Amino acid sequence: QVRLVETGGGSVQAGGSLGVSCVASGCTDTEYCMGWFRQAPGKEREGIALIGHDGSTDYADSVQGRFTISKDNAKNTLKLQMTSLNPEDSATYYCAAQRVKDTDRRCRFDCSSPTCWKWTPAYWGQGTQVTVSS
Repeated sequence: QVRLVETGGGSVQAGGSLGVSCVASGCTDTEYCMGWFRQAPGKEREGIALIGHDGSTDYADSVQGRFTISKDNAKNTLKLQMTSLNPEDSATYYCAAQRVKDTDRRCRFDCSSPTCWKWTPAYWGQGTQVTVSS
């Protein structure tokens, strides 16, 4: 049984940095594509960062260059380091995972190439709040 538990988050002023982590159990990094979504009140859920079984990454344009996703395989922990935060980054952040469909292809938020497959997570954490004040 896959279980994802987020930690971290909190409050920070605009321009600051913050990290969130996700401890995963029941899934190994080599078999799962994992990443982060976020959802702000009144807005749709947004996929922001993912990391594949091969270590390849994909980011939403809204966070590209500011957020970094990584894995600590020894601790089965997924991390998201966020910098240059602004109030628009305020949201509940969710860790998510999906078993790899094809080890010869990379997982991506959107895929229109035979070299990738679209990530549609089946497992979710409970979420952790990030609030950025101006």
